[in-house]
Amino acid sequence: MELLIVAVSSVILFFSLLHFIDLHRNRRLPPGPAGLPIIGNLLDLGPKPHESLAKLSNKHGPLMTIRLGSITSVVASTPDAAREILQRKDEACSGRTVPDAVAALADNDAAVLWISANGEWRTIRKALNTFLTHQHKLDTLCDLRQNVVEGMLDFLRESGRKKAGVDIGKLAFTVALNQMSNTCLSQNVTGYESDDIGGFKSAVKTLMEVDGKFNIADIFPVLKPLDPQNIRRQAKAAYEWFGKVTEGFITARLKHRESKLPRFGDMLDSLLDYSEGNHEADFTFKHIKILLVDLFLAGTETSSNTVEWAMTELLLNPDMFLRVRKEVSSIVGEDGKIQELKILHLPYLQAVIKETMRLHLSVPLLAPHKTETEVKLGEYIVPKNTQILVNAWAIARDPRYWKNSIRFEPERFLGNELDYKGQHFEFIPFGSGRRMCPGIPLAQRVVSLMVASFVYHFDWKLPYAREKMDMNDIFGLTLLRATPLVATPISVIQ
Repeated sequence: MELLIVAVSSVILFFSLLHFIDLHRNRRLPPGPAGLPIIGNLLDLGPKPHESLAKLSNKHGPLMTIRLGSITSVVASTPDAAREILQRKDEACSGRTVPDAVAALADNDAAVLWISANGEWRTIRKALNTFLTHQHKLDTLCDLRQNVVEGMLDFLRESGRKKAGVDIGKLAFTVALNQMSNTCLSQNVTGYESDDIGGFKSAVKTLMEVDGKFNIADIFPVLKPLDPQNIRRQAKAAYEWFGKVTEGFITARLKHRESKLPRFGDMLDSLLDYSEGNHEADFTFKHIKILLVDLFLAGTETSSNTVEWAMTELLLNPDMFLRVRKEVSSIVGEDGKIQELKILHLPYLQAVIKETMRLHLSVPLLAPHKTETEVKLGEYIVPKNTQILVNAWAIARDPRYWKNSIRFEPERFLGNELDYKGQHFEFIPFGSGRRMCPGIPLAQRVVSLMVASFVYHFDWKLPYAREKMDMNDIFGLTLLRATPLVATPISVIQ
């Protein structure tokens, strides 16, 4: 009996000690809302976590701790808090939390979005900067993207003749997908008339959907083997399809090169050259395949989403629409084409795009960071392997930094140097620091050219009064319009 009492006492003492240590650790973390047993703060989030977290931060502070199941996260909701994480403590906070859906991607540890910021990651980033986002390379490939837009204009003119409504977001997605495929592969991968040619749209949409779903396996890792929501299985099927398709493109290009046929001069050619000349073995065909998948995912949904929201706001504000058209008209050549390079220097068009990114942020919560070491953030100590979320949506709508913060006012970006390149922390749609999105220069060109083309070449007729426009959104991996924007194009004789 005495041995039993001693054993029970030892167990109680052990768990009491663990509880004390846990309390001590939590006291060093930023404050946060009290959670329920097991599920933590899960019920506090609701269907729009970015909005719920913004409200909670007003009560608990710019750095806040929440617990979702077994996962503890620190949330940053102000420019200063974001700067502390993404700039001052960038290296210590540069890890990644890999969602279970992404883990279904074979070789996901070679994906630039999820890989640790090591030598291999730097090699991949160097390839991206050299062969995709460098200004010279973008200029070299602009004709490929322009050809895609010309195809889009033909489709819209035909739709206008038929007086048929066009789903602008869906069309923008097709254009973005083909612009990316032309930049990388010198060919279209889908069409405007068909819902899906070859399965590209379906695969991208599936992955964007499942990667953005709430997954209970992410907050209770013990459930990962069970895949209770079937998310990993769906992601795995789509990733495997993508893997086979991209591998087919690479194999065909290698045979083309072996036959000594003329080069395409696109990104795939450049990546193969880079791989063959890279003696450090940090960039192989595996990296090319994964990188192509990453580019198709990251470079389509966010761009098309921004275009749809920009057109929504311009159709709601006819004076702004006409101001953009007048500005674009000033740089159109004699051939009637809009030059990609010139529209990047149109101040009002760029202000419209920036304001769209601010008010309708495509990615409201930046991809989760993870602490690589124990790190001091302000007055708090955050343990190693803690997930960190930056609520870019809350920052971009904070009335302390933005006058009339919930109104669409492009003029706020005129006459100042405020941009989205990661140095102005009140406006970080692409993030900041070493984990900042590398595709900003390409995204700017793709979005600018589409919006300019929609506005310059067409008037648009809505099927309802402007006052009845649905401005609600749906949270996911990107912040989508709840109701697709459908309008009928009317060709303008310039």
